[in-house]
Amino acid sequence: MAKILIVEDETAINELIRRNLQLVGHTCFSAFDGPAALERLSREPVDLMLLDVMLPGLDGFAVYQQAQQVPTIFLTAKSGLPDRVRGLTMGADDYISKPFEMLELLARVEAVLRRTLKSRASFELDEMKIDFDSRQIFLRGCPVDCTPKEYALLETLVNNRNIALSRERLLELVWGYDFEGDTRTVDVHIQKLRRKLELEGRIKTVYKLGYRLEASP
Repeated sequence: MAKILIVEDETAINELIRRNLQLVGHTCFSAFDGPAALERLSREPVDLMLLDVMLPGLDGFAVYQQAQQVPTIFLTAKSGLPDRVRGLTMGADDYISKPFEMLELLARVEAVLRRTLKSRASFELDEMKIDFDSRQIFLRGCPVDCTPKEYALLETLVNNRNIALSRERLLELVWGYDFEGDTRTVDVHIQKLRRKLELEGRIKTVYKLGYRLEASP
């Protein structure tokens, strides 16, 4: 998994991000101001930096300029369109507006890491392997025929592994907000994934909520 530096001066937000990223398997470091971020980077390289624009000591743009091309997602205020434009113009990989949903942040992190880290082109769990580039799934080295929605559901569970996702949230993430079906669609597809990929012991039912893919961080 990746090494991620979280540069955010609000302690509660920094801690919330750190806990969720660690839950899906990343190694995280925290910094609460600009100089501390640069000092941390000087001691150990990281794969990704989540960087707040408004920081004490040194703002996020100054940190980014001195960070020697570290892949970066800027955290900006909801109304901060000029900040977002400036960050992307400088070469940042992405931005996300505060307040944000944690699942959205995890998805943005996964997308950037997939572009910047070759090792993230695949994911393995027990005897199953997913090749993200080809969108193929293998079980004991043999390809498994899955529908596009089954693949999208599995990828969503993998990207949010160890996190409980409600059926409603899975519908939104996989089928879209305008899907007219009900949550039983999720149950049917989960059953198919469990059977096809022998994931009965990995995809757990969360009582009165939804599902969670259990995988060691």
